[in-house]
Amino acid sequence: MLALSRPPLPLPRLLSLALSTLSTFPLGAAAAEVAEAADNVPAEKRAAPGKDNRTLNEVVVSANRLDDTEQRRYSTAAKMVFGREELDRYGDTSLGDVLKRLPSVTISGTPGRGGDIRMRGLGNGYTQILLNGEPAPRGFSLDSIPPDQVERIEVMRAPVAEHSTRAIAGTINIVLREDFARKQNDFRPSASLENGRLQSFVSLQRSDSDGSFGYNLNANVMHRNQASQVDTTTSARDLGTGLATLQRDEQSRSNTVSDGLHLSSRLNWKLDGGDSLTLNPFLAVNRGVTTGDSQLTETVGVAPYSTAQWRTENENTLLRVMGNWKHRLEGGSRLDIRFSAGLASSDSTTDRREYDGGGALAHTSRSNTRIRDTTFSTAGKLSNPVARGHSLAMGWELERGQRKETATTLQDGALQLAQFGSDLEASTTRLAAFGQDEWEISPLWSVYGGLRWETIRTRSDWASGSASNDSSVASPLFHSVWRFTEESKDQIRLGLTRSYKSPTLGQLVPRPTLSSTYSTSVSNTVDKPDSAGNPNLKPELAWGLDLAYEHYLAEGGILSASLFQRNIDNLIRNVTSLQSVSWSPSQRWVTTPQNIGSAVTRGIELDAKFRLAELMAGAPPLDIRANVSRFWSKVDGIDGPNNRLDQQPGYTANLGADYPLRSLPLTVGGNLNWTPAFTVQQSNTQSYTQQLKRVYDVYALWQVDRDTRVRFSAANLLHADYATGSAYLTGTGEQSVQSSARTYRVFSARLEIKL
Repeated sequence: MLALSRPPLPLPRLLSLALSTLSTFPLGAAAAEVAEAADNVPAEKRAAPGKDNRTLNEVVVSANRLDDTEQRRYSTAAKMVFGREELDRYGDTSLGDVLKRLPSVTISGTPGRGGDIRMRGLGNGYTQILLNGEPAPRGFSLDSIPPDQVERIEVMRAPVAEHSTRAIAGTINIVLREDFARKQNDFRPSASLENGRLQSFVSLQRSDSDGSFGYNLNANVMHRNQASQVDTTTSARDLGTGLATLQRDEQSRSNTVSDGLHLSSRLNWKLDGGDSLTLNPFLAVNRGVTTGDSQLTETVGVAPYSTAQWRTENENTLLRVMGNWKHRLEGGSRLDIRFSAGLASSDSTTDRREYDGGGALAHTSRSNTRIRDTTFSTAGKLSNPVARGHSLAMGWELERGQRKETATTLQDGALQLAQFGSDLEASTTRLAAFGQDEWEISPLWSVYGGLRWETIRTRSDWASGSASNDSSVASPLFHSVWRFTEESKDQIRLGLTRSYKSPTLGQLVPRPTLSSTYSTSVSNTVDKPDSAGNPNLKPELAWGLDLAYEHYLAEGGILSASLFQRNIDNLIRNVTSLQSVSWSPSQRWVTTPQNIGSAVTRGIELDAKFRLAELMAGAPPLDIRANVSRFWSKVDGIDGPNNRLDQQPGYTANLGADYPLRSLPLTVGGNLNWTPAFTVQQSNTQSYTQQLKRVYDVYALWQVDRDTRVRFSAANLLHADYATGSAYLTGTGEQSVQSSARTYRVFSARLEIKL
């Protein structure tokens, strides 16, 4: 991948050249259409299994969708698919709870409270999140979509040209419900109990078709009432004398009550000549109120307050419409046009009051943030079959986003950072062009080659300044699958790719944000610094190698072992230092993202899904799912021994099983998610530690009759505290912060009725 200051050719010129070149290729059988209808399955699968009739001229396309394992097996690029069975198994109410059990995926943060979605242990931003194949909106959270609205989850360990290559760790594509082939009405009410607080959820779905028109309608209503408790200990000492300079204990309690409404639909029209038009409107509205209090005890040093109370009100709305027009051309070519438009708004207000030891009001603060994001994107792909088992495709993408943000902070009635103003306007433009070649060279060997060029331009303006950032990258991509024999259930995958991670808008805008934990001047400490962006950041670039061996079992099981490595340049990491700043007469602790050098990460990933009887004759009807991933990484320029990529654990593991009882219409199962303790040296003066994290979930599914099921589940049965810590060197002293957050068991019941 090359970093360029300007595109090598204007986009219209590139597209014109690409399309004129594509039109010169001979047109054969309608390979692109066949691949579309059979979910991109190569020719050998579309014939009956076990038969040696593996050419495109002998394709048989049925209306039956391939199962999850078959889609994984016959994809040239490494892709894992998890459908409704996996989404429904534990009756989860958030996608994060589903994802944490999948191979290579981890969720940061306190169990049951959401967190960043990560692949291969890499931190936020290394994993690309797509919604129906489109980049997720800025600020989008997967937990804002209930699992009942999702058709399937696609996990891709390496990038392809058709999607953005902002996927150093991999890509997770969330595909919304799309089944309108048959008339169906689903009703799913559920209730959960967490720490004595009731949560309720209701899901409705209707699917039907009328001639050439088919539709799927989904509605979800949810109510949450969740408590949180965090205990934090902060200590510091002078390195010269060894004497303690700070000893602080803080106990924080809060309660969040939130309501959400989620509506989605998929509308499909079959047009003349084999064309089709699909629209996917999506609306999510979430409102919540958090109230909390904290008590601060300081045995060494001067406490900024004794007790505090706060209240936060927030409202988030996401409206998005996605569309897809598919047009058949002469000779079997196909034009696929996608478009989307969206509006996202976020309003948050926090009022905080701090009291001294006598109960008198000492300080007040009020912060208000209002964000409006508008996005528009369009993309197209022209697919052209060249010969049997060989097709070319070229395409483009254009995405434009604008943000208007208003943020104010009052401390003791005084407006903070007044010289920077309260308004921020920013825009992002992303252009891309790609080409890819998929070729089944023989029944044993399939290859994929692609090249993607992408540029991102960011502009931001505020009262006292402006900033801009331009970056362009080119990504060559290669994937290959080799089968030992035509009937073999074993195959080897190879991927050589170039990917990148672009800086976020928040990382680029240099306008500062004050530490807002306390409202007094002593709040600015090394562990609670101000923050500011860096408009000179460069994107992180990575060469990637993926190698996998897969063995498919006769009854749909799989055993897989894979290796990966990523060599990363221009690594971005937050650096905290004591600085002279324009917004304060005294020096302040400020954290700023910087390109600090290079890094390498590698790992081994093992996963298995099988029926025990497939491996052991006479075994009980037990379905096993297991995965374990081992990670290594090293960041140049930071002293070891724990100079790893930020918050990457040494390994992660899942072990799950399902057991259908023979005497009753009952299936029971459970899953253990395990992340060991680890320490990361984030810089030569700062380290992060996370203690053992383990989550155990169980469920029971009762099949009342053909159309009625009752599902019981218990999540986080071990309810172990979530403990983290940070340590800092501050020149003449050192400081440590240790936090422990309580977690809770969640008991749920759900009724599933097909009407």
